Amino acid sequence: MTKMHTPPECLDMESRGSVLVARLDGGPHGLMGLDMANELSGLLDKLESDTAVKAVVLTGTHPERFIGHADVRWLQEGGKSIPSVGRGMASAISRTAKTVRGIAPLAATASLTPLDGGMQLDKLHDTFLRMNRSGVIFVAALNGSALGLGSELALACDVRLMADGNFFIGQPEVLLGILPGGGGTQRLPRLVGAHRALMLMLEGRPLSPRKALEIGYIDEVVAPDALLDRAIELAGYLGSRPKGAIEAVKRAVYFGGSATLDEGLHMERTEFIKISPTETAQSLMVEYLDRTDRDGNVPFYNPTIFEQTLEQGSLPLQNGGERK
Repeated sequence: MTKMHTPPECLDMESRGSVLVARLDGGPHGLMGLDMANELSGLLDKLESDTAVKAVVLTGTHPERFIGHADVRWLQEGGKSIPSVGRGMASAISRTAKTVRGIAPLAATASLTPLDGGMQLDKLHDTFLRMNRSGVIFVAALNGSALGLGSELALACDVRLMADGNFFIGQPEVLLGILPGGGGTQRLPRLVGAHRALMLMLEGRPLSPRKALEIGYIDEVVAPDALLDRAIELAGYLGSRPKGAIEAVKRAVYFGGSATLDEGLHMERTEFIKISPTETAQSLMVEYLDRTDRDGNVPFYNPTIFEQTLEQGSLPLQNGGERK
């Protein structure tokens, strides 16, 4: 078991085989600020080149909070730096910030202007989108409450497990005169339905773990002392699937599932055309055909083979070959 530390120690990372556990240290109040947001972006940079990591478990270091919410001073000061504008101009600023952030020399200069807040928000959105595009599985192990940006980070993960107890999760930003800014207005409706999400965000009242589970906001409620082990177990189980296939499924669902049916099917076709010729996919499909010919039945209708496949993450190859 190896440990790595990244200054300024907002993320404390520990390897558990192919699963990376990232503990989020938000200080005494368990808040996410700019430093943590930047470290999360840096983590995605590393994951894109580290083929050994199959899954990431995110959990908090605060005894009662996953991430309490965003550092409100970060939000307040960013908002204060932006001139009062109408919706049309706000849209233009948002698009300009996104464009400028992609051009390093301009971004350095723009960081001294009101565009800086827009660029920070765009980078945060991009980090979460990269999680959704990644072939790595992300599991949120909510060891306590998660409001605002804490909830939004969990929503950006593929799986959400929450500790049982006197904890809560929600988007209360309306009570501060703002709206969710880390993707909550888009991801929560896709998860629990538009009207239910709307009512949750208009009232701002958070949900208990059990209620959140009931509506599909989270996937499991787990005893606090078993949470991390369960998250690592599930992360390893889902991360055992071929990485390229995981990436293809995630892209098709996250980006195609919210498009029109025609556009979504185009996304699915694109991912299928990209993944099906790969060495991994070809070897697994050929193995399936060989087993069918040899056994006189298709393998997935053999309960023993199917259970073995689920546990291993892909169809076992008779020649002992490895899948990626």
